[in-house]
Amino acid sequence: MSHDFDYLRRLLKTRSGLVLSAEKHYLVESRLLPVARRHGLFNLAGLVARLKAPGAEPLIVEAVEAMTTNESFFFRDKVPFDHFRDTIMPALMSARAASRRIRIWCAAASTGQEPYSLAIALKEMGKDLRGWRVEIVGTDLSTSVLEKARSGIYSQFEVQRGLPVLMLIKYFTQVGETWQIAPEIRGMVKFMPFNLLTDFAPLGRFDVVFCRNVLIYFDQATKIAVLERIAGATERDGFLVLGGAETVVGLTPRFKPLADRRGVYIQPGGRVSESNVVSFSATPARAAAAR
Repeated sequence: MSHDFDYLRRLLKTRSGLVLSAEKHYLVESRLLPVARRHGLFNLAGLVARLKAPGAEPLIVEAVEAMTTNESFFFRDKVPFDHFRDTIMPALMSARAASRRIRIWCAAASTGQEPYSLAIALKEMGKDLRGWRVEIVGTDLSTSVLEKARSGIYSQFEVQRGLPVLMLIKYFTQVGETWQIAPEIRGMVKFMPFNLLTDFAPLGRFDVVFCRNVLIYFDQATKIAVLERIAGATERDGFLVLGGAETVVGLTPRFKPLADRRGVYIQPGGRVSESNVVSFSATPARAAAAR
């Protein structure tokens, strides 16, 4: 089993960048045994043998996707969404007054709760965003979770995790025992498959990048490489939002923490100064008044 486990760890690292610690045998079994059984195999040894065989690419993709599927929920950790509403959007609306266009990227979007939470937050801004074009791009390595994200259909348990009741009533329709997010919210997000180990150029440039709870699974070299590519894809006065257990400190000089805004990072020397960004508060209307 140890040789099979080591092979699966190397495969996951090569294909996704994620580092599986040595004590995660239980996780491998819980995620991959269902994959093995779908293909008429009875154990992980049989699955590994099939993965090593010629023509195994579709099975490799399926196995890697099964190992990289992570949970997500609406308005997860809340604070980053407060910063998005109260600091990031006001600053960008001031800086983008001429173009009235903002692009947002949710990397590792999983089943869609994070980008949809951002879409709801934008919708709640109402008339302050009238005339603006705000594009949200949600990407993930797994095509199966992206299919669920595009459908916008969630169980009762999923909508109860982090989603305020008033927003559930306002933006969802009950369909049997599930809930489907409103077409107007689904239409605000474009989902597409993407691997963070590849070239970011096809994605274009963004004003905000949410890459939360992803770097924690990478080794140091991969963290540095991904952060460098994110910097290259982010506008000079743009923002990066990481998870609470993640940081850029000691990894790259391309970003620095934004004072008093936990998890938010800006690029040194950007066109919007740190003091100006932090001074924004409360509503986009404040940003409009500052123009």
